[in-house]
Amino acid sequence: MEKKNEAWVKSMLETMSDRQKTGQLIMATTIWDERNGFGADAYDPAPVSQLEHMQTMIQQYHAGSVIIYNWSRAGTMTRFNNQLQQWALEMDPGIPLFISADLEYGLAQRLPYEATVFPRQMGIGAAGKEDFAWEQGRITALEGLATGFNWSYSPVADVNVSPQNPVIGVRAFGEQTEEVSRLTAAMVRGSQEHGMIATPKHFPGHGDTDFDSHYDLSMVSYDMETLRKIHLPPFQAAIDAGADAIMTAHVVIEALDPSLPATLSEKVLTGLLRQEMGFEGIVVTDAMSMDAIDDYWGAGEAAVMAILAGADIIMATGTPGQQAETFEALYSAVQEGVISKERLEESVGRILRTKAKYGLDRFKMPDPAKALVVAGHEDHRQKAREIAVASMTLVRNEGILPFDPNDGSTTLVAGVAYVPELTGIVENRSSGAVLSWQYGRLPADINPTKTAVEEAMALARNANRIIAFTYSYSSLKEGQRALVEAFAATGKPMAVVSLGLPYDLLSFPDVPAYLATYSLDRWPHATPTPVVWDAVIDVLFGLEQPGGRLPVSIGEDWPLGYGLDYP
Repeated sequence: MEKKNEAWVKSMLETMSDRQKTGQLIMATTIWDERNGFGADAYDPAPVSQLEHMQTMIQQYHAGSVIIYNWSRAGTMTRFNNQLQQWALEMDPGIPLFISADLEYGLAQRLPYEATVFPRQMGIGAAGKEDFAWEQGRITALEGLATGFNWSYSPVADVNVSPQNPVIGVRAFGEQTEEVSRLTAAMVRGSQEHGMIATPKHFPGHGDTDFDSHYDLSMVSYDMETLRKIHLPPFQAAIDAGADAIMTAHVVIEALDPSLPATLSEKVLTGLLRQEMGFEGIVVTDAMSMDAIDDYWGAGEAAVMAILAGADIIMATGTPGQQAETFEALYSAVQEGVISKERLEESVGRILRTKAKYGLDRFKMPDPAKALVVAGHEDHRQKAREIAVASMTLVRNEGILPFDPNDGSTTLVAGVAYVPELTGIVENRSSGAVLSWQYGRLPADINPTKTAVEEAMALARNANRIIAFTYSYSSLKEGQRALVEAFAATGKPMAVVSLGLPYDLLSFPDVPAYLATYSLDRWPHATPTPVVWDAVIDVLFGLEQPGGRLPVSIGEDWPLGYGLDYP
């Protein structure tokens, strides 16, 4: 098979023009549209503007891969991805596409209504089993392939050592390098053994930054010893496990290259990743329209710099104009000799070999009808449920939990995120009345005002017990702290449940009961996680045992590995 693959690669390289080869370096991006949204019928059918843009990028600019950002249903997404492949196959020589997506917590990240959704990776870290990471990789691969995806931008291999990190947080497995390494390697194997490329990210590490690279250029000042001891081992473990792709970080690592972010640094991508760590797979950049890159260099210049640094594929996010600019800048650099023909063919050859390895040289369109069966299969959902229960981490319990579901007590469910959904689950578990209060709308309104807290307290007076759900992606908002403290002052039995980062407890360390769920990341509005919410309500009412142990330390009182059980 290897000889056959190499023959196909050689044939393609001999047939392709420079424009077509340049296109293989481009990852086109589905664009935002007024029809885009979270509704069940988003892109059903896809807007004309979306289809026109993607056809242009594939047939005029010869894009060799795409990343999907829109949400859809299984059948619709499969037909959409098949259309993209059809446009690629219509061209001469007809090279199928890599079709990719951020699938950090399953295909549900793109198909929230049908596909299996898993806890965020920190939940896997709390459960602590390699088998769970492997299973998530396996199931995501099976569901992704059924709907036309062949490349997943997961796992997140960052070590989240900074509680204030605004962009990684619960997307990481945890703060302990050895555990992150172990689970990263397992997820890589689970994905690639079942036919989908895995992509550890964000090299050489985004877990110790104070800025979100979507909005600013981050710089870290730790020394090389820290880099080698804490941040690089998960990537090395992924390489040793056979990872066929790695994504770069738009972060300046001063100890490596104080002048350029990793994405644009030859010292990082070629010197460290390829020559020192021995990585031979595809290096793909993170989104190049992120402010950390676009504000400083612009789409075209940055793309050329990244290829010269050692990247193979440029994730050309942004407007259609920015995506076209990326191609034209790269093509001009090839024609002018800035990017040599040898450098061009090195990356194109690597891309084509990987396509052949994953069967794209003999590509068959997935069946939309089969996608409806595979995406969200009951066996897959049951495994996600098992993982979710195992991840629930009981950190404090002063004789409060579990609540008695049959005592007729009135329960107040309150918080800033997904309260109606959580309330519905409580109603199904508890025999008593359930009151409900939510502040604002995601993603912006997560800081209750004084007036809002007073409104919540009016309901609390009519409740026998309180479940308060908090959410943070960095520091907890003051309004949420005030809300929890006001509830606590009533003296009524109360449990606080963090939906995002587990560090919320530091804002109210004396609450009588506290559970961490790791269920929402930096983008809480993107994908609901009902499998986690079912699990946490079952734990609150004693229908399940909390199985998790902290994958990060919460101050000095709750160290790594801490967690309580019910008697």
